[in-house]
Amino acid sequence: MSAATPAGRPLLVVGGCGGLVGRAVLEEFAPDRRIVSVHRHRAANEAAANVEWVPADAVSIADWTPLLRGVDEVLLLAWHRAGGRRRFVPLARSLVRLVHDAEKAGLRRLVHVSVPAAPERLERSLPYLYAKRAVDRALEESALEHSIVRPTMLFGPRDKLLTVMLGTMHRYRRFPMFGDGNYHISPIAARDLALVLRRELGQSGRRTVEVGGPRRWRYRELTDRLFAFLGLEPRYFSLGPRMSVAFARLVESVGSTKLYAYEVEWLLSDMLGLPPYPELGRPFRSLETFVEAEVARLHGY
Repeated sequence: MSAATPAGRPLLVVGGCGGLVGRAVLEEFAPDRRIVSVHRHRAANEAAANVEWVPADAVSIADWTPLLRGVDEVLLLAWHRAGGRRRFVPLARSLVRLVHDAEKAGLRRLVHVSVPAAPERLERSLPYLYAKRAVDRALEESALEHSIVRPTMLFGPRDKLLTVMLGTMHRYRRFPMFGDGNYHISPIAARDLALVLRRELGQSGRRTVEVGGPRRWRYRELTDRLFAFLGLEPRYFSLGPRMSVAFARLVESVGSTKLYAYEVEWLLSDMLGLPPYPELGRPFRSLETFVEAEVARLHGY
């Protein structure tokens, strides 16, 4: 560990600090916590922040006990955005082992980033979801003090939400409208989620919290607003619900990671307009301010 690494209680981050949430976690915790990151590949921002990197694939860890020595808090971020049973089920099994090993080790607290409720068909059939719920249940059935945090859609630099939407509108001057657009979303900044995770690490007891941003947008209202920020008239090609899912499957089939069919089905379910986290302790980061910065970047300002 570098002498420049901040002194403080170690925080074991399972899943690394290179993704959207991980980058926000690193920015939030690096000033006052010693971060130990378990991930296959060390991210550049981890090296710059003197994060202690443990080069390991979470799937292959048969015994988490050695990694828990000297650690009293774990932040569980490890997951994938897409894939099948062969990808998600082994990872879930390993994370369930982590829960059991943490319980035996007397861990003070584990905070697990999960996902919101989804349509029942997806909960039953989608490995992304039913494997995630196995980890949720393991925590709920354990004696560990924990928080299961279920955030809605996230935005931040290089996200897969607003950045993709704005880029598509800017390039093609139109945008797909899935269904009637009257369902809701309440996006939250990844940096605000990182603060939620800090606050949940400081809690006691056992709880599950749903986390939305400060405003519950009607989807069509938000997309109209994004067009306005770009200085464009809203123009859509409208797709019915079934055609929307089929369109997303087509996008998947050509290798794109911008959109997945399950995400469209989830969006259309109107289950992602979650209420704001009630105990943030500071004003939420503004979606509009983020969009303004992204538009300036797209226009080369």
